[in-house]
Amino acid sequence: MSQENVETFGRAIDAYNRRDVEGLLETLAAEIEWYSALMVPMGGKTTVFRGHEGIRQLFRDLDEVLVEWHAEYTEIRDLGDQLVAIGRVRVRGRRSGAETESPIGTVSDIRDGKAFRIRTYLDTDEALEAVGLSE
Repeated sequence: MSQENVETFGRAIDAYNRRDVEGLLETLAAEIEWYSALMVPMGGKTTVFRGHEGIRQLFRDLDEVLVEWHAEYTEIRDLGDQLVAIGRVRVRGRRSGAETESPIGTVSDIRDGKAFRIRTYLDTDEALEAVGLSE
């Protein structure tokens, strides 16, 4: 992986935090598979979203239950054709107004400069284990 891929991840997170789905899609392969754990704290389950239309659905689902979501990563590890990012995610419920902050780990598999698989974990140790690392 190159510095370019790390920078692309940064642009993707910026777009995600701005709720700019089209900007985010520019960083994702057409065949993207996104395994999202973000709905779990709201009583949902880890769900996979496939393709660009799936990512649009992810944003619709998030917008339905959250008035705010923001991910911030303090550590990004370059692993060749993968990266793992460790940080925190903050959300606020649309109906309840309740705010929650959680650790987050994101694993991105990258090909030709675009993520084709993203897996998020609310336990950063699980994210590190998913790529063969442990703290």
